Parts: sequence; structure tokens; C-alpha cells
Amino acid sequence: MIPLSILELGRVRQGADPRTALNEARTLAQHAERLGYRRIWVAEHHNMPGVTTAATSVVIAHIAAGTSSIRVGAGGIMLPNHAPYVIAEQFGTLETLFPGRIDLGLGRAPGTDQMTLRALRRNPANAENFPQDVLELQGFLGPRKAGRRIEAIPGVDTNVPLWILGSSLFGAQLAASLGLPYGFASHFAPQALHQALDVYRSTFKPSAQADKPYALVGVNVIAAETDEEARYLATSQQMSFTDLFRGTRGLMQPPIKDIETYWTPQEKAQAGQMLSCSVVGSRESVRRGLQQLIKDTGADELMIVCDIFDPEKRLMSLQLIAEALQDD
Repeated sequence: MIPLSILELGRVRQGADPRTALNEARTLAQHAERLGYRRIWVAEHHNMPGVTTAATSVVIAHIAAGTSSIRVGAGGIMLPNHAPYVIAEQFGTLETLFPGRIDLGLGRAPGTDQMTLRALRRNPANAENFPQDVLELQGFLGPRKAGRRIEAIPGVDTNVPLWILGSSLFGAQLAASLGLPYGFASHFAPQALHQALDVYRSTFKPSAQADKPYALVGVNVIAAETDEEARYLATSQQMSFTDLFRGTRGLMQPPIKDIETYWTPQEKAQAGQMLSCSVVGSRESVRRGLQQLIKDTGADELMIVCDIFDPEKRLMSLQLIAEALQDD
């Protein structure tokens, strides 16, 4: 069985609040730890009422403090939004508090809209400096060097493992050139998945962190006792994507019986394209679907996005997903 991990957005459900969402994320991490999931990452998004992971390093600390062995990290920090030095201090502190358990995935998208980016006091052109910023951050987290007058404290010599995240060839090329593990965001942008993985693997250069390519693939998975129930539960995520196209940023909605009454044909096509890397069904259906994805991509690890409205149904889904692959 290849490693399974989880991407957590801290979704706020209708009828709940941000504190509940953050505590549910920690409960989910504890459940995942017991089931043998390798890591849980949280993603940086801003100005989204239904997502509570904007202060990513703080959420990581909240989850790590409630667990003991599962790796916890960022999937990812949108580095153009931040000074590399500040991120080195934050993640150096996390590594100091939770040694051997912290990951730092890096992306170059803003994780928000242009108006909010201005509120962050960041210039959109910062994204052009992403490769240099990654190297600067790596230096701050790496070994202490004689004569260096600026150090991240904590941070220096913590050697927090870095990942490059992306949904295009740019990230694949950068990860390969730096010899870093690579995570592809196929859970919402699957179009370039196979091409990006080919580029990453064929151009990879070994580094101090990794001597060979390591590819993590994102996938939406909704598992339930039956295919019919899983399709029903999946409508909450389908509505979230539809609302994204409409420019309405609301809370996560409970599932509905007929998704066709919610979206237009155009919205259905758009959502279908973004969610095409999804596996929805019973344990056996999920087993077949994930086996096929692993075969098609050669993924070294899968990162599961499991957007379900009911917290108990979500915990059960993660259990069924783990059981589906436990004998592989």
C-alpha cells in the first residue's frame, strides 16, 4: 500500500463556526493518525468565509499539538505572499516544537483574489521571484554557516523538508532542478497531471534532501457504504465548486438529492473538468478507482481531499479509504 495523506481546508459548515471547523480538523487528524495516514497538510487561502486555514502555521500548530506521530505541514504556503525569512522563523519554530513531524509545501499562486492580495501588502510580481525565494528559504532552514549575519531563530539547522507544489510544468521543472519532492494539485487542476509528472521524473537532479523523484498526487475521494450514498455526499463539494464559478463565497452546504437542480449545464461542465480527478463510491469502488490512479500516474503517495458536510460521515469515509488500500 502506498502512503495516504490528507489535505485539510478547515471547511466551515452551515450551522457551524470557524472554531468548530478548526477543532474538527484536529479531530480528523487524530482519526487519520490512528488509521495510519502519513501526513495531514493545510492550505493557505485568504478571504474565504468557508475556509479557516489562512493563518497556516497557526493551524498546523493546533493540529500538531493534538497529535503525536502523523506529519503535519503546509500544502502549501503561498511563498510570494511572505518574506522567506518570516516563513523560516515560523516553520523553524514548528519544527522545534514538534521535531521530525513538520513539512513545508510551497506554491507560487496567491491563494486569493487580487484585491485581497493588495490587503496582504504584496505585489503580484513577487511570483516571478519564486525560485529565488525557495532557495533563500532553504538557506535559512539549512545548516549554520560561518560569517552569516542573519539567521532564522528558530529555523537555522532545522532542515524542515521542502516540497514544491503546483498544477503546471513550471512547478515540475523547479522541483526537478532543485531535487525536491513534488506535489501536483490534480484535486482541482488535473489537466497537466501526466505531462508534469513526466517532466519532473525525466529531469530530476538528486539533492541533499532527495536522491530520486518523489511524486505526490492530489485526488478527491468520497467513500461511503454504497455508491449511491457516496454520490449524495459528494454534492456538497460539487456545490462549493459551482459557487466558486458564480463568485459566491459561502459556507459548506449539506448534500442534496439532485445536483442537477443546482447547477447549469455550463457550471456542470466546469465543475466536471476541475473535479475529474475524483473517486466517489463504496469501499470497493474506491479501491478500484485508486488502484487505477496509482497505475496511471505511478504516484509515490496520494493526498486525499475528502470534502463531506457531516463530520462523522467524513471520518467514516477516511476509514473506508484506508481499508480500501490496506491489502495492496
